[in-house]
Amino acid sequence: GIRAYNGTVFRLREHIERLFEGLRVIRVSIPLTKEQVMNSIVETLRRNNLSDAYIRLVITRGRGNLGLDPRSCPKPSIIIMTEPVLPAHGKEAREKGVTAVISSLRRDMVDGTSHEVKSLNYIQSVLSKFQAIDSGAEEVVMLDHRGMVSEFHGSNLFIVKQGIIHTPTSAAGILHGVTRARVMKLAEELGYEVRERDITPYELMTADEVFLTGTMAEVVPVVKIHGVPIAEGKPGPVTKEIIRGFQRIIQDPKEGVPIREAISIPAKTRN
Repeated sequence: GIRAYNGTVFRLREHIERLFEGLRVIRVSIPLTKEQVMNSIVETLRRNNLSDAYIRLVITRGRGNLGLDPRSCPKPSIIIMTEPVLPAHGKEAREKGVTAVISSLRRDMVDGTSHEVKSLNYIQSVLSKFQAIDSGAEEVVMLDHRGMVSEFHGSNLFIVKQGIIHTPTSAAGILHGVTRARVMKLAEELGYEVRERDITPYELMTADEVFLTGTMAEVVPVVKIHGVPIAEGKPGPVTKEIIRGFQRIIQDPKEGVPIREAISIPAKTRN
């Protein structure tokens, strides 16, 4: 998903860049440029008079027959959905933190169906979410096929140990989240060292702090996993500083595309 804050679509260009990379990998070609897709999104928000919103952009191969031959779907479908989001959304989770369990299901191996392509195949995440629900937790941690920590069922994962921030690598089957990338940059701007590496479940459970990042969640502390408190069982100082910094960032118009402004389209790409 994509978020709009106070009239600005946060990191819209980065979202659309990732979208087009994924479309290229799965061989779906749409008759729109990146600029035209972005304009379609901001126009949808304008027509619905939304300034704080959640946006879901879905592209399918289009209508076809009941077989699996992609050539039967010559015309992709493009769907833009929006819904209002209150500015205070998620405040309680940011202040108190959430709990999690570790899923018994494993992420698929990273191969031709790489998780770097954001697709609608959320079956593992949905089934894992049931484990969180059944356990009374809000979130669920996914492990990769090696047993290394991957991510949460719908968001990226970070741990803090001795003042250093760590996050899993591509090898763990993560989605390269747009929010994740901006938080990593923010952490470095705040003077923290950020390391991408393999993280074991033991390191996760014994971390000084754990937090998640995502478009809808933003930045949220994780204070307990499988009933075991993370450190003191409350949001830690590094996570709190990251949250404060991120809340400043999302209100900066320079961090996105203003809804009231059209995106210029290069002359050679105009219809």
